[in-house]
Amino acid sequence: MVSKKFIAQLIGAFSVVAILIGVSLFQFSGESKGLEVNFFDVGQGDSILIKTPDHQRILVDGGPDNKIVTKLGENLPFYDKNIDLMILTHPHADHLTGLIEVLKRYKVKKVLSTGVLQTTSEYIKWLEEIKKQKIPMEVAKAGQTMDFGGKTKIEILFPAEDLTGKKVNSLNGTSIVFKLIFDKTSFLFTGDAEKEVEDKLIGSADLKADVLKVAHHGSKYSTSQAFLEKVKPQIAVISVGAKNTFGHPSQMTLNRLARAGAKVFRTDKDGDVKIVSDGTKIEIK
Repeated sequence: MVSKKFIAQLIGAFSVVAILIGVSLFQFSGESKGLEVNFFDVGQGDSILIKTPDHQRILVDGGPDNKIVTKLGENLPFYDKNIDLMILTHPHADHLTGLIEVLKRYKVKKVLSTGVLQTTSEYIKWLEEIKKQKIPMEVAKAGQTMDFGGKTKIEILFPAEDLTGKKVNSLNGTSIVFKLIFDKTSFLFTGDAEKEVEDKLIGSADLKADVLKVAHHGSKYSTSQAFLEKVKPQIAVISVGAKNTFGHPSQMTLNRLARAGAKVFRTDKDGDVKIVSDGTKIEIK
């Protein structure tokens, strides 16, 4: 016969386990009360996960392979497979490829892209998966604003025109450039935009931001001095692969960032870079 004391001890043990599981789940989720922006080390490519204060998830680009799936698994609760918004800044493979597998493993609620004409196998697979799942897709155009509540919003700064179905000479020149604003803090995302795009933005947009995602992996053809003088970033993050064959980031770009007074973080040297904001100040984790 089982004693009452033994049953009480057993119930107590289960209670402790339940509490520990609850704590571990909370810690695993890594959810913050503020804004959290994760610049992932995915090699020579871009992939960024934004978590809003209201627990929405925005995935910007997916890197050159499926490494992003592992990164998401490490940074999101295993029981939650929702991505509220997927942004493809432009359809080059080093920004696109990983998004195909993300579409298969996560429930993506909405997609934002440039809509340009591109016929690579990766881009076609990505489009087919979106069509298969009937995910709403929106084409980015300057002037659009996306409100995520809690003083969080995205402002699209570029492209200036609707590029749906258009054939272009430079996909980099079509990159979605947008500002993420949380209360009094802001982040500027630039895809692979080059100087020609920067010159257009200098005279047409409010570029000032606390954090700059440096364009085109630190290429010498982006991040001009005139552009930096408008952005005035405190922090600059370069998504770049170690020992890449392109020589990214360029020393010229690094010199310009130093002159601008920006503290530079690089995924090839620093690994994943997490930046959090409480609405008034930003902090590197």
